[in-house]
Amino acid sequence: MASSSGTKADSRPQRSLSRGMTRMATRVVDFPTEGDDALDSGVVPSCLASIAPIFRVANEIEKDNPRVAYLCRFHGFEKAHTMDPTSSGRGVRQFKTHLLHRLERDEVETKHQLAKSDTKEIMLYYHQFYEKNIKDGEYTKKPEEMARICQIATVLYDVLKTVVPASQIDIQTQRIAEDVKRKREQYVNYNILPLYTVGVKPTIMELPEIKAALRALQNVDNLPMPRMHFKPTNTDDKSTIPTERIKPVNDILDWLSAIFGFQKGNVANQREHLILLLANIDVRHRSPENYNELNSGTVQHLMEKFFKNYRSWYNYLHCKTNLRFPEGSHSKQQLELIYIALYLLIWGEASNVRFMPECLCYIFHNMANEVYGILNSNAHTVSGETYQTVARDEEYFLREVITPIYQVLYKEAKRNKMGKASHSRWRNYDDLNEYFWSDKCFKLGWPMDAKADFFRHSDGIQPVNERTNQATGGRRKPKTNFVEVRTFLHLYRSFDRMWIFFILALQAMIIVAWSPSGSITSIFDADVFRSVLSIFMTYAFLNLLQATLDIILSWNAWKSLKFTQILRYLLKFAVAVVWAVVLPIGYSSSMQNPTGLLKFFSSWSRDWRNQSFYNYAVAIYMVPNLLAAMLFFLPPLRRHIERSNWRIVTLFMWWAQPKLYVGRGMHEDVFSLLKYTLFWIMLLISKLAFSYYVEILPLVAPTKLIMDMPISNYQWHEFFPNATHNIGVVIAIWIPIILVYFMDAQIWYAIFSTLFGGIHGAFSHLGEIRTLGMLRSRFESVPSAFSDRLMPSSENKDARKKKHLDEVRVRKNIANFSQVWNEFINSMRMEDLISNRDRDLLLVPYSSSDVSVVQWPPFLLASKIPIALDMAKDFPGKSDDDLFRKIRNDDYMYSAVIECYETLRDIIFGLLEDDADKMIVRQICYEVDSSIQQQRFLINFRMSGLPFLSERLEKFLKLLLAEDENVENSLRQIINVLQDIMEIITQDVMINGHEILEAAHYIEGQNVKKEQRFQRINIYLAQNPSWREKVVRLHLLLTVKESAINVPQNLDARRRITFFANSLFMNMPNAPKVRDMLSFSVLTPYYKEDVLYSDEELTKENEDGISILFYLQKIYPDEWTNFLDRVNEHKSQYSEKDKSELIRQWVSYRGQTLSRTVRGMMYYRKALDLQCILETAGDGGVYGGDAAQILSEKDEKDILDRAQALADLKFTYVVSCQVYGEQKNSTEARDKSCYTNILKLMLTYPSLRVAYIDTREETVNGKSQKIHFSVLVKGGDKWDEEIYRIKLPGPPTVIGEGKPENQNHAIVFTRGEALQTIDMNQDNYFEEAFKMRNVLEEFLKPRRGQRKPTILGLREHIFTGSVSSLAWFMSNQETSFVTIGQRILANPLRVRFHYGHPDIFDRIFHITRGGISKASKVINLSEDIFSGYNSVLRGGFITHHEYIQVGKGRDVGMNQISLFEAKVANGNGEQTLSRDVYRLGRRFDFYRMLSFYFTTVGFYFSSMVTVLTVYVFLYGRLYMVMSGLESEILDSPAIHQTKAFEQALATQSVFQLGLLLVLPMVMEIGLEKGFRTALGDFIIMQLQLASVFFTFQLGTKAHYYGRTILHGGSKYRATGRGFVVFHAKFADNYRLYSRSHFVKGLELLILLIVYGVYGSANRSSNLYFFITFSMWFLVASWLFAPFIFNPSSFDWQKTVDDWTDWKRWMGNRGGIGISPDKSWESWWDEEQEHLKHTIIRGRIIEIILACRFFFYQYGIVYHLDIAHFSKSLLVYGLSWVVMVTVLLVLKMVSMGRRRFGTDFQLMFRILKALLFLGFMSVMTVLFVVCGLTISDLFAAILAFLPTGWALLLIGQVCRPMLKGVGFWESIKELGRAYDYIMGVVVFAPVAILSWFPFVSEFQTRLLFNQAFSRGLQISMILAGRKDKTTASR
Repeated sequence: MASSSGTKADSRPQRSLSRGMTRMATRVVDFPTEGDDALDSGVVPSCLASIAPIFRVANEIEKDNPRVAYLCRFHGFEKAHTMDPTSSGRGVRQFKTHLLHRLERDEVETKHQLAKSDTKEIMLYYHQFYEKNIKDGEYTKKPEEMARICQIATVLYDVLKTVVPASQIDIQTQRIAEDVKRKREQYVNYNILPLYTVGVKPTIMELPEIKAALRALQNVDNLPMPRMHFKPTNTDDKSTIPTERIKPVNDILDWLSAIFGFQKGNVANQREHLILLLANIDVRHRSPENYNELNSGTVQHLMEKFFKNYRSWYNYLHCKTNLRFPEGSHSKQQLELIYIALYLLIWGEASNVRFMPECLCYIFHNMANEVYGILNSNAHTVSGETYQTVARDEEYFLREVITPIYQVLYKEAKRNKMGKASHSRWRNYDDLNEYFWSDKCFKLGWPMDAKADFFRHSDGIQPVNERTNQATGGRRKPKTNFVEVRTFLHLYRSFDRMWIFFILALQAMIIVAWSPSGSITSIFDADVFRSVLSIFMTYAFLNLLQATLDIILSWNAWKSLKFTQILRYLLKFAVAVVWAVVLPIGYSSSMQNPTGLLKFFSSWSRDWRNQSFYNYAVAIYMVPNLLAAMLFFLPPLRRHIERSNWRIVTLFMWWAQPKLYVGRGMHEDVFSLLKYTLFWIMLLISKLAFSYYVEILPLVAPTKLIMDMPISNYQWHEFFPNATHNIGVVIAIWIPIILVYFMDAQIWYAIFSTLFGGIHGAFSHLGEIRTLGMLRSRFESVPSAFSDRLMPSSENKDARKKKHLDEVRVRKNIANFSQVWNEFINSMRMEDLISNRDRDLLLVPYSSSDVSVVQWPPFLLASKIPIALDMAKDFPGKSDDDLFRKIRNDDYMYSAVIECYETLRDIIFGLLEDDADKMIVRQICYEVDSSIQQQRFLINFRMSGLPFLSERLEKFLKLLLAEDENVENSLRQIINVLQDIMEIITQDVMINGHEILEAAHYIEGQNVKKEQRFQRINIYLAQNPSWREKVVRLHLLLTVKESAINVPQNLDARRRITFFANSLFMNMPNAPKVRDMLSFSVLTPYYKEDVLYSDEELTKENEDGISILFYLQKIYPDEWTNFLDRVNEHKSQYSEKDKSELIRQWVSYRGQTLSRTVRGMMYYRKALDLQCILETAGDGGVYGGDAAQILSEKDEKDILDRAQALADLKFTYVVSCQVYGEQKNSTEARDKSCYTNILKLMLTYPSLRVAYIDTREETVNGKSQKIHFSVLVKGGDKWDEEIYRIKLPGPPTVIGEGKPENQNHAIVFTRGEALQTIDMNQDNYFEEAFKMRNVLEEFLKPRRGQRKPTILGLREHIFTGSVSSLAWFMSNQETSFVTIGQRILANPLRVRFHYGHPDIFDRIFHITRGGISKASKVINLSEDIFSGYNSVLRGGFITHHEYIQVGKGRDVGMNQISLFEAKVANGNGEQTLSRDVYRLGRRFDFYRMLSFYFTTVGFYFSSMVTVLTVYVFLYGRLYMVMSGLESEILDSPAIHQTKAFEQALATQSVFQLGLLLVLPMVMEIGLEKGFRTALGDFIIMQLQLASVFFTFQLGTKAHYYGRTILHGGSKYRATGRGFVVFHAKFADNYRLYSRSHFVKGLELLILLIVYGVYGSANRSSNLYFFITFSMWFLVASWLFAPFIFNPSSFDWQKTVDDWTDWKRWMGNRGGIGISPDKSWESWWDEEQEHLKHTIIRGRIIEIILACRFFFYQYGIVYHLDIAHFSKSLLVYGLSWVVMVTVLLVLKMVSMGRRRFGTDFQLMFRILKALLFLGFMSVMTVLFVVCGLTISDLFAAILAFLPTGWALLLIGQVCRPMLKGVGFWESIKELGRAYDYIMGVVVFAPVAILSWFPFVSEFQTRLLFNQAFSRGLQISMILAGRKDKTTASR
């Protein structure tokens, strides 16, 4: 092995040593199973990543020369050993062992091919490789191919140098190596632009806009060149060799890189980025002639966009700009490009600092100053030295600027303890960024001072034994401007104006209702009006609360606040205190001077001096509000004032609104303001009127009676027997009503938004074409609408509006339309949505000159020919006019008849070879044409023969299409039928047909028999595709009957066709030319989800024997059939492996997989290609027929190359596969599969790019360190090719939330002016991709108020709705939100934000303002909406567009949906605490703030209040029943309050039943599918228990929203995106819903039972039923919905298995490492996780809430028979004795079991016996002596169970204390007992129902009605009885 290498013996490891070192590991190495070929860069350990190319090259040349491949691997082995001689790196030992085995085998097996020694072999192979591939390759090969070849040659030369001694390397080899080196630099792997290629230039590099941009960047004239310093290599050498050299630079970015030390990868990436931006902006509306230089406005425009935020920042801080353009040697354009390039280079390398836009402004500000100093040789402001142009190393900027800031982020992230620490204990991205909002940031200096305050940090890592909620050691840095404290008071602080309005309105309404008349007009009464004026006192107190909250909630940020801010807070508080004192004093004085409303206003003018002090005080108090009201109607003035940086304006605004960098001037134009103001005024009038007349007024009279009623007969020990006015009853009655009052605005919002959204949708032309019938009726106008909307037009608009377009224009429209329509139909065929027959019926023929009429798709012409034949056959008249008029009345029929005639003529004429035969056909056609012209058609032709002719024609066409292998037989049959046809025409149809035949015989001059005529035909014509297409179409026209009316059958295909057609009539911007359109990128974050299902996953069966493949075959039977047809059509082309791959794709395209998303997004590319081709063809006059036939091959190639170049210029798709690098190196099968599938996607779609975070191990100072990189790769020949690699300051994803961090690292690789964010569960469609350029024009469209949108919202189609009822509910709910919901948010309410995907961002706006999402841990859990908040706060504008849609998958199983709802509720809880919501709530005007509240956190708060209302109502009733007050009051005949009460509570049940969510659904379905369909869907949804589902999800929202605000504990919940047809076990459901639903449901159940038992004597059952129906419904939903919507829940065998599994889980012991799904103890611990990390306030609230459970015991013990009506407190005390005794007995039993259970079995039994005897004795005494009854026993259970639960809850909160005392184990056992009881209570009804088989059948029907309606065998699927025939492949 070593003998022939020619290198020194000691330069490589000894073989024996290598063997000894690596042998042992061979048993545990688990390398890929593909064999040794897999030994490539994929298995090279990350610490040896630099040698990966060697192994890749070895694989590449393996087939060509195995011996050289072996030498390459051996060289790789040597390098690996040199890099890590001790094999200490991760995976190195295994790698070397594996490689050594391979080398030992290859040394023996590989033979020399070119020479007899290794040295000669590799030399000759190197020469041969160069001659063959590289020498002239630049003129024949593509740049990417040359890059790969040059890389191979470079590696080969490295190997050659180790194998061949230096003395033996000849000059020719060295020359070749130099040439390769030169070319390698030219042919680096590129992304889109091969900038340095020579020879064959790709088309994109020939585009004039690219050349102009490149030329502008390469202008480095007059720039001082950077100098590189060198140390002399020989210190003794005293020669004058310079130690300084000029560093050569190619362009501006090179120059900046040399000066500031940017990385090569970053420079290359931003170079391309900037060139593409300049080219795309410059080319817009510019003629390609004389295109040499960039337009001066282009760079100016880019400057404006890039530096708008920077300008705003330096103006805000009152510092001078560093964007300076001195007159002199540098052109302004050159300086502008330097500044833009500098910003991009900073941004490109900023890593996590990109989330801090003002920090980037600070860095740029200082670096721009350096640039200015260098260009003008100025002195440094601090040091006084001149700026140096010394070249810095390429990691200087990362090391000196970014890493220190990253370290601050990293340390703060460690303090948050993975998001569990309180927000106030650590600084997030916003806190650190807002440091740069004050001039304090300039104290950092430049270069930044490492000792500056910003970098000082107390790491104080917490000792293990320290309490988790204590502050970490050391001085903590303060928060900046805002503190996210966990409290519900944030809702008041952020939306104080709304709460003040509602509270004051409530007070005023109660005062008016309390007046004697109760009429609204009583406000004019003096006394009433005086009382109403008291609302100003309330106003003062509420303002005092707001001022107090401002101080308390921002306390942790005070150290970071300016003095003026602190002063303002304190003054606000002082003024609020003064007013809270002054107004009540004034009010009490005004009591002596009452005044009515009219008197009040009239007396002001006459006698203002004698007014009461209170009136003056109110007038002065309201002055700021009056000023605000005046400014409200002048939005432009408000905007100008708020955005002004003048100190005088700032001082004026200081009191009203503190100056803040964001949230200034967020005011809409006057028209928009009027729209949403009108909306809210109407809504508030409706809400207040309803509240007054339904909720408040009816309750006042009964309340007055109750207050006047004397009550003394209490049924328990009353603590406050002397309380006046029965205040307890009044509170119990009024609190639920007040809660409903605050919540019902949400219901009114739902009603109004539904109405307005519906009207808006109708005006937007939504749903005008919603059925195939509607499509057919309007199809004639579709091509012209298509051309108007989707094709760029150079004609002026007047010409477009002409009603009657000329024939050429019509044909051009149809030609363009047919190209796109057919591509659309073919794409649906490739997706298997339609069959071959459907496709043929839907295709529009490419318009050609062969036919004189428009050729419509056959589905429009279905049965037109048969009907026309019937009409003609039976036509009674003899006049041609009548028949032709009848046919012409139906345009489609006329078109079909003419087309049939002309096509048949062409087909027959084309077949015939004999001239005489052709003459006959020509003569027949002449007869037909002349007869029609002379109106003698019915005279010269018999119509009765037509049906027979039609029949023969059908057979004739069928024979032409048949693929008969026996050509002779086929020919004979065709001739036979053709002769029949000609005979029928001449004999039966034509009156004088025989004359034509005779004339033909006469011409030939000889008598030939008839049957010998028409014998010579060209049978091979059938192989011509275009001719065959004619035959197929004619056959369809003749044969297709009414059945084609329902084409396509597939519902999804119908939806897509109708939506596309409908969208053409909606308002959308006109399409620009491709060159003029905005460029855009699509970005998809991916983690570890499914890419493509493997064969194993497809066929793996679940517990019911169901595989994914089988399931999908049943769910999509038509699509499976279409797929089989498609595969069988090209059977010969596919091997078995190919078929398997196609099946995997078919299944994956129906799941929520990455491959589906990528396929969908690549339609953008396909659409762009087609648009380019259509434009080029249109410009060149080629728009008829198949363009490829008209153009020469070279022209066609040029057009295609140009199309691809423009598509590259305009579109980029980046998938951010965060862990692709790990998957590549992983040995796990799933990871390896993901890597392989992603690689396949890159190879399939060459323009797809994958960005990932690569981690490499490097040894620094003897320690192994992990180095992180952002890497971009693309598909190469067989492998991925690295394009850019940018080193990062540390691991990027540990700082914030995973998904936004993943997006952020990849965003630097995106391109263009727009960026579409697409999630991993989305899809796209070809026809929608075609509209993308129209949507992008929305960014440029002029709008009112000179504002351009920053985010374009698009609608989504939920494609997972057909799986089950739940999926359908979820799909409808989501669809209504993404359509009608967002429509109303965008217009008129102007509060649409970003709700995830697929919105399109103004990319430059967002990358200069913090990116497309926010990433702070936990607080930004819903990262998407925060980008919307950020956009609006920074002056952005968000719109919504419904003429385009993108597919989206949703969760389809009950547990998945609940996890998703929990995640969103958690996210909303965190939003409530956030600074963004606070700022928007405070800085929006009043009405926009209302819109904002009710559409974001308000919806979740209302959900929580709905649930709270039920609790408050029932506890209030419990109080009244137990105290005996209810019976006392109801005995009074004057009381009728319950009816009023019941009416008032009805509104709450509307919300609770989910009817709010159904309203918009019904409206949207009605709008888009018709109201009859909507009504039907609504009824079906109710029958499928949609209300149960929505009520259940209400509980999910309320639980997680409330818990998040109180305790935190938010986290990203992976819902899983698979197909859910499996049965979830009872234990799974119990774990998931126990605390959120079951506990609450059982509490309400006990409340209802107690209320029912103890209050039943005092009310009619009817009334009781009405009051509590919705509450019983809520209880039933919360307890049993998980089982109703769980497949096979009521199957007896499953029930038995579930019970066994649950018991096992309950009994298992927990401990470290045991997961919650294995043991109850582990789960119980995890359930209390939020209590471990909550703050002291959270603990106190939790204890207070738990105390409600003591109420049951207190109430019930006084109603026991054993109490003998005693009201003494002693009764309650004795009940506690009983409680404590029971607990002690249980404790003794559990201790006895532990102590004596094993060793002293007898003693334990005696103990149990004694306890039993004792219990029996006590019970006997109680029954006999004390009067205990059986009912008392049941009552005691109801009394003591809640008490035990309360003790358990308090015990959990006090866990640390109880652990110290040793009581914790007892609490745990008590918890286990309660969970047992709850489990049994919940499980029992399910078990009972499982006895009845029909229940299971009914449930299946209920769950899968959608599927049943499509005739699917769901019951078979669930039962697992597979039909083998259908399951086979």
